[in-house]
Amino acid sequence: MSGKALIVIDMLNSYEHADAERLLPSVRQALPHITALIERARKNDVEIIYVNDNFGLWRSHHDELLDTVLSGPHADLVEPVRPDEKSLFVVKARHSVFYETPLEYLLRQHGIDTIVLCGQVTEQCVLYSALDAHIRHIPVIVAEDACAHIHEDLAAAALRMMERNMQVRIAHSADTDVL
Repeated sequence: MSGKALIVIDMLNSYEHADAERLLPSVRQALPHITALIERARKNDVEIIYVNDNFGLWRSHHDELLDTVLSGPHADLVEPVRPDEKSLFVVKARHSVFYETPLEYLLRQHGIDTIVLCGQVTEQCVLYSALDAHIRHIPVIVAEDACAHIHEDLAAAALRMMERNMQVRIAHSADTDVL
């Protein structure tokens, strides 16, 4: 198994929130790159970990969450990135994939020492996740074309901050050494 894992952030989404209309065009642009990363991770036996908000449904599990978003109006954005039977799933309550989740433990248990982030939202969950990884001394690669944003200017600033202040490697999803 690789020392890397692909972390897919918040792609199991109903898009029923205040920023959805601003987010949707960017999700559509990033989706082919996210899908390509997932396919390459599967082909190369790289662990894929979906970390997703649970929309306040604390009694739900990942299959129920997936069923909910696949029956919604934006199922076309979820179906291409649907987890397979080997994918791991972590529920989060806030922006960071690490905050109050077992992700750090899971990474250690699977011998993962580097994470590749993709998904949404660059200037929110991706940024906070990269920061939390940095303070845990976990190297991070952000596949910038496989991340969706709400505000393009804030996303660009977030990427610059991650690279400069957190030593995050900003890459394109097609770069051969990303996965």
